[in-house]
Amino acid sequence: MKSEKNANAKKKVLVGMSGGVDSSVAAALLMEAGYDVTGGFMKNYSDTLDVWTGECEWKRERRDALRVAAKLGIPLLTFDFEKAYREKVFERMFREYESGITPNPDVLCNEEIKFGLFYDKAMAMDFDYIATGHYARIEKNIDGEFQLLKGKDTNKDQSYFLHRIAKATLPHVLFPIGKYTKKDVRRMANERELMTANKPDSQGICFVGDMDFKELLRKKIVAKPGKVVTPEGKVIGTHDGLDSVTIGQRHGFHITSGEHAWYAASKDRVQNRLIVVPSRDSELLFSEKVVVKDVHWMNQPLKTSGMMNVAVRYRAKEVPAIIEKISKKELVLGFLEPVWGLAPGQSAVFYNGEVCLGGGFISDPSL
Repeated sequence: MKSEKNANAKKKVLVGMSGGVDSSVAAALLMEAGYDVTGGFMKNYSDTLDVWTGECEWKRERRDALRVAAKLGIPLLTFDFEKAYREKVFERMFREYESGITPNPDVLCNEEIKFGLFYDKAMAMDFDYIATGHYARIEKNIDGEFQLLKGKDTNKDQSYFLHRIAKATLPHVLFPIGKYTKKDVRRMANERELMTANKPDSQGICFVGDMDFKELLRKKIVAKPGKVVTPEGKVIGTHDGLDSVTIGQRHGFHITSGEHAWYAASKDRVQNRLIVVPSRDSELLFSEKVVVKDVHWMNQPLKTSGMMNVAVRYRAKEVPAIIEKISKKELVLGFLEPVWGLAPGQSAVFYNGEVCLGGGFISDPSL
C-alpha cells in the first residue's frame, strides 16, 4: 500500500471539482491514494441565478469547490469554457430542439467539454490524468485494452452519459468513486468533514442547473403553437411548440377533453401537429427497429454475433438487439422485444454486460 502511494505521488491529477459531493470525495480519495492532486473548476454557464440570493449559481458552486479544496489542502484552478460551451453544447441543443428532436446536452457536455477541452487543457499542462466524480469505472480487459464500465451503484451509473468520450482518453482518466454507491460517498464525505457532504445533488442540464426548461427554450426558440390530434386526425387540443414535447410525455400540451391521459406519440413537423394516443400501451409508442446515427464506438461487439444490449434512455431497461445493417457511422438495430417511447435525438447506448461499447443518436425517420 505504501509503495503504491509512493508511485502515485509522481502522478499529477487534475480533478474536475463542481462544488458537489461526488467530485469532492473523488478529490479526497485521490489525495489519500498519494496522487499529486489539483482541483479544476469549469465555468461553463453564467445565466442561472440562485432563486433566494439572486447570485450566479456558478459563483456559489465555485465557492463550495474552493472550500473543499482548502479543506484538502490542494490548489483550485478555474477554467472559463463558457464561450465553447455555448457554441458546442448549448447552441447545438437549441438547434436540435427547434428541429423537433430531443437531444441530450449532458452527453454533449461530456464529449465536448469535460473530456474534450478540460482533458486537453490538463494534458497541455503536463497532468498525467484527469478525474471526475462520475459513477463509472475504467478497467483493462485481458487484451490490455482500456474499457469503460458501469458504476457499481446501478441507480447512479453514468456510463450512459459517457459513451461518446474518446477511447484514447481512457488511460488518462480516473473515476475514483465508480466502485462505490452514493450512500458510500455521502458517508465518506461526512467522515472527512467535507462541507458538501449533505449537499443536494444538482438537477437539470449539466452546468445550467434546475430551471424551467420551457422557459429556457423560449429564450432562443420562438413559440410555434399548433394542433394536437389523434392518429385518426381528430383535433383534441393544442401545443405551444413541438420543440417542448418529447415522445412518450404526458405533458407539454393541452387537451380539451379530460377523459384520460394522452401520450405524445409522434410529430408532424410539416403541419406542425402533435399526434397523441390515449394509452401508454398503444402500439404507436413501441418500435421493433431503430436507425442509430453518428455512432461512436469505444469497443465494437463481436462481428460473429452482432448482438448487444441497448439502453435508449438513462436508467432505461436494456433491451437485446441484433445489428441488422452497419456502416461506418450508422447502423440499424432490430430489437428482440419492442421498445417503448423511442425519442429521436436521444442516445442509444450499447453494452456487453458491464462494458459500454459506445452509442449514437436515435434517428428521426422523417429527416
